[in-house]
Amino acid sequence: MDTPGNDAVRLTVYMGEAQRHDGRPAFEVLVKAARDQGLAGATVLRGAMSYGHNGLHMSNVLALSRDLPIMVVLVDAADRIERFLPTVDALLDNGLVTTEPVSVRRYGPRGA
Repeated sequence: MDTPGNDAVRLTVYMGEAQRHDGRPAFEVLVKAARDQGLAGATVLRGAMSYGHNGLHMSNVLALSRDLPIMVVLVDAADRIERFLPTVDALLDNGLVTTEPVSVRRYGPRGA
């Protein structure tokens, strides 16, 4: 990504924590693939509760889910995100993938 203010795209991948790709957590494989392809960065967030076509998933003391919701969020230039989407499709067996235009106000340390 170039300078702040450039138009960019946020790619968000929603999946379950239990999803695997070649025996490894799919979210981990996805982040490493993004790094290998030179995307600006990725963040993995674990949710406390979700529901979707696979039902309700939640974390509490009495019913510890082994498939908590995971979000992988990436922001980069639109063309770089578009080139990454086939990789996302190849890595995921299940999930929701969204893209949204965003305006980058800062990328990196102040004054950089």
